[in-house]
Amino acid sequence: MRIGWATRMRASFGAPFLWLVTLVYFTQGFRSFVWTAVSYQMKDILKLSPSASQFVVSVAHSPWSIKPIYGILSDCIPISGRRRLPYLVISTILSLFPWLILGLANSLRSSRDSLTAFLTLQNLGSAMADVVVDAMIAEAVRSELAEFAGDLQSLSWSAMALGGIFGSMLGGYTLSHLTIDTIFLLFSVLPAIQLLSCALVKETPLQLESLQHYKNEENLEFKEGTRDYKRKDTPTRTSDSSRRRKNNHKYHKRKLNLKSEISEKQPGPLVARYDISLRSTIVSLAKAFKQPIILRPMAWFFLSNVAVPNLSTVMFYYQTEVLNLEASFLGTARVIGWSGLMLGTYLYNRYLKRKKLRHVLMYAHIGLAIVSLLDIMLVSKLHNQLAMPDKYIVLWGSAFGDAIKQFKLMPFLIISGQLCPPGIEGTLFALFMSINNLGATLGSFLGAALASLLNISSESFDNLIFGVAVQLLATLLPITFLFLIPKEATGLTS
Repeated sequence: MRIGWATRMRASFGAPFLWLVTLVYFTQGFRSFVWTAVSYQMKDILKLSPSASQFVVSVAHSPWSIKPIYGILSDCIPISGRRRLPYLVISTILSLFPWLILGLANSLRSSRDSLTAFLTLQNLGSAMADVVVDAMIAEAVRSELAEFAGDLQSLSWSAMALGGIFGSMLGGYTLSHLTIDTIFLLFSVLPAIQLLSCALVKETPLQLESLQHYKNEENLEFKEGTRDYKRKDTPTRTSDSSRRRKNNHKYHKRKLNLKSEISEKQPGPLVARYDISLRSTIVSLAKAFKQPIILRPMAWFFLSNVAVPNLSTVMFYYQTEVLNLEASFLGTARVIGWSGLMLGTYLYNRYLKRKKLRHVLMYAHIGLAIVSLLDIMLVSKLHNQLAMPDKYIVLWGSAFGDAIKQFKLMPFLIISGQLCPPGIEGTLFALFMSINNLGATLGSFLGAALASLLNISSESFDNLIFGVAVQLLATLLPITFLFLIPKEATGLTS
């Protein structure tokens, strides 16, 4: 059954395209391999406080919040007549060289400012690659109808989860056996393979697409005229001539219109062409935004991320400084988390995509609040009274947290893929994801501010219990404005 599914996917999209999508998302997940080393670099080498590390991470991930810019570039400003592959090559180069430089230059790696700058540049490349591949997926889904809409999204997220599993599994182990600079250099191998893989995928130049469209229309007109002629049971010479003249007139008129459309895409003043393309993109994007199924869930998703302070970096300090959990175990916890992400993807596609979004999102936030209760137990030492080891609480929290987060993300990915208007796939997908990332980034800054306000440091975690309690209450807050979600909307709405 699955072999037949894979065969149909390969026949519809081509093996090189599926390989590139899988590789890009696998690399995104495998970043956990190198970011484990980054976390210890900030804590042990740079001696940053929990709030300072949280701030550095927030700044470094800020390029993910401006993804529409990359979408507009790839949608409106083609390079050599191509909209996607040139930008994927550029983004891969931006992802590759920061790790090479950080791996070779110890002085740059030992400075907080230079580390932040290179991490930000690397995230710029990763975010741009994500936009381009999302657009390629949206184009492929639209051209192949909606049959594989959920399958392509599931493939991409499963690849990312698989990369996360391997990255987390190897990250903790290699940190105990290799130096941080070696880890940076090892990770750069994947972006290098991704760069070479771009040559496997062929993208038709825009002008050739127009010519092919013109050729198809010409053949279609000829066939339509032939069918009309043959359907006449007892044609007369006069009616045949009249019909042929009418068909020829319509054909030549349509031909002239097609030639006009093609001529508009011929090289002209760059500023004028890009200005027209940009305005057209904005208009198309505005039309898409008028659909409540897009606008209202986006608003809710943004607010649900902003409202919750992210204390993940602070909890990392607590787990390593107070609970003395080793890097290999934290890597195992992340493996469990990525496994939870894959499980969440499967459960959503199997049981939840036909359910109303309001119900799915409400129960998702209740579940995330329960996960926050596990953090409260961990910080308050309540689990010790129940004879529960620290490691069990960390593992369960990682597994459940990542699985439940997928219940929030999967519906919007599928809906956005189905509703992308032609020509602005990169921009719409990027705008959707940037709303998610901007909300998450602001939530991360809020977490850093909360940690600083509570005077949490590497030597003092006395007030961490209050920070986790605030996080729990904030997790329930988005339930109160679920009215932003259309009442009858489901994960299959299109």
